[in-house]
Amino acid sequence: MNQCPYCLNKDPIYFYTGTRGVYCRKCVAYIQEKESTSSWDISENPELSMNYPLTSAQLACSKVIASECMTSSVLVEAVCGAGKTELVLEAIKEGLINKIKIGWAIPRRQVVLELTQRLTKLFPKSKVICVCQGFTSITDGDLIVCTTHQLFRYPHWFDLLIMDEPDAFPFKGNQVLQMIAQKSCRGHMIYLTATVDDYLKSRVSAGKCKHVILNERPHKHPVVEPKLLIQPRWTLYLIVYMLIRDLSRQWIIFVPSMNMAKKLSWILRCDYITSKSSNKDEIIRRFSKRENRILVSTTILERGVTFENIHVCVLMANHPVFDEASLVQMSGRVGRTFNFPTGDCVFLCDQKEEFVISCIKKIQQANRSVYGVQNH
Repeated sequence: MNQCPYCLNKDPIYFYTGTRGVYCRKCVAYIQEKESTSSWDISENPELSMNYPLTSAQLACSKVIASECMTSSVLVEAVCGAGKTELVLEAIKEGLINKIKIGWAIPRRQVVLELTQRLTKLFPKSKVICVCQGFTSITDGDLIVCTTHQLFRYPHWFDLLIMDEPDAFPFKGNQVLQMIAQKSCRGHMIYLTATVDDYLKSRVSAGKCKHVILNERPHKHPVVEPKLLIQPRWTLYLIVYMLIRDLSRQWIIFVPSMNMAKKLSWILRCDYITSKSSNKDEIIRRFSKRENRILVSTTILERGVTFENIHVCVLMANHPVFDEASLVQMSGRVGRTFNFPTGDCVFLCDQKEEFVISCIKKIQQANRSVYGVQNH
């Protein structure tokens, strides 16, 4: 029986023979012609260069992760803004010292580019490379940061693979990408997320994963709890207008569809961003520089971005395109920095939905729990 070397598929109905041999229909969309991966000699004397200290909670969490990931996979459940990157730096340093292959897989290309720059500064004596669309000529180094799609290049490659936001699109529910990730890791994984899905919970329950929890942001302020308003739909648009009247406040308004984003941005005379926007980087730059005060967005900005001193409104938060995890992530954009640790998050609904209530309860529960690390 044939088995695909990339996604481990064995179902014969997915195999076909082409001009270059046998192909697997299940993952052929992800697998392009592979460039030759050069052999890289791991750098000597790796160094972690941080110009700021970890909090006591982050430090405790970091030590547990660095210790456990050498012998077991680890699920790191940390609230939005807890500093998930900082939590795994010690594990990376230990891995580099021990000369093991380390990868960091992320769902979105923009975050890959930003994290690569950051890790390059944190590990100045190590070769940190990014592998994503437009960056595939060099595919080997001390620390490989890539999109989840690019893991097909690394069968049985990583001794330590960090899966960032494994519950996010396009990885979530994608069996092909999950199998490619599994095939690429010959050692252990570190899962980083604020929103644990059922798959990760099952791995913890089965004893296949250690569970580390961090419910404290570095600035010690609680995660902002969303305010819920349930009104007729036409009233919700009026509330949006009332919210943005204060010219001193900067808002991200999340909406459930590209069509709604386009219409609302026309009404409000502001930028909007969706997965189809051709100038995403420029839109984000203008908003980051406060050149624009209002930005309408689909779920594309729910993860992986940090803006200073912003407020969030989720219009039609009860729409089925959203779920508890996406609402947690969107509300988590507020109050992430030391200079601006607070702000407002408003969920606007035209009817009550349980997943909206569950999101608020989850945040409240995290804020009530004992700050620090829990190792199960």
